Amino acid sequence: MALYRSPYEAYPFLCDADDDLRCDFELATDELASAVGMLRSQTEDQELAKELLWICELIYHMNPTLRTSFTVTREEIERLAFIVDRLQAQSGIRGFVLPCGCQSACTAHLLRVKAKGLVRLLYRYAHRGGEVPDSLFDLCNLLSGYFFLLALKLNVQNGVEERSYHSRNYQENAF
Repeated sequence: MALYRSPYEAYPFLCDADDDLRCDFELATDELASAVGMLRSQTEDQELAKELLWICELIYHMNPTLRTSFTVTREEIERLAFIVDRLQAQSGIRGFVLPCGCQSACTAHLLRVKAKGLVRLLYRYAHRGGEVPDSLFDLCNLLSGYFFLLALKLNVQNGVEERSYHSRNYQENAF
């Protein structure tokens, strides 16, 4: 069966076979970058806005990785890891919190989940025999941690208290 290819096709790889996850990864990173832009519009903190623009560019640099090559540098990953460590030290929170609070923190929580979704997609791709650079796994995991910790910081900046969450099913530190 021949597939119809619209002359208005929004992206040339949308017709990729359903078991080829490269386009799915590209769309997921595009969605993540777009949501970073939304979060950026929700802040008046110029330093944070600059940092989010850098994060957005990193995401777009990793976007074509599965189809081409990984071009995010070790230095960029180390810079993000440093920012994550700094945010962790500032937060003082250990354990789970409910994903709520001010609007920008809620947006950051959605970004956290989208970054975890990228990690899951990468594992699915790797399980199917695709090549995934270790650094790409690192970057996506760091992004998830960054957005979680950023949500905590944004709630503090907006005077919103975190709501702890204690699972009935999982014990903390059970993993």
